[in-house]
Amino acid sequence: MRCYWDEEDLWFYFELDTAGWVTRQVELQGPRLIPIAAACLVEWQQARDAGRLAAYESRFGFTAQSPVSEWEGHDPQPLTRREFEEVWDRARRLLAGQ
Repeated sequence: MRCYWDEEDLWFYFELDTAGWVTRQVELQGPRLIPIAAACLVEWQQARDAGRLAAYESRFGFTAQSPVSEWEGHDPQPLTRREFEEVWDRARRLLAGQ
């Protein structure tokens, strides 16, 4: 799904597990949709366990820390897997410097 936050001119793209937790998250800012985050929960957990969390978050950001069922004030729009993957791939390439 994706949501827009007009106060910061941000699009949030989310991949969710069956319990509604965010497994991957992309944030795109402004009219040019500049990627500012493309985080994966599994990678974030691995970086935390390895003591590399600060480096991971500075490059890729982090995922939401609560399930979607607890969110307020968002207007989710459905996405296909393909639409999410296209946004994810572009954001990751740019943030990884590729």
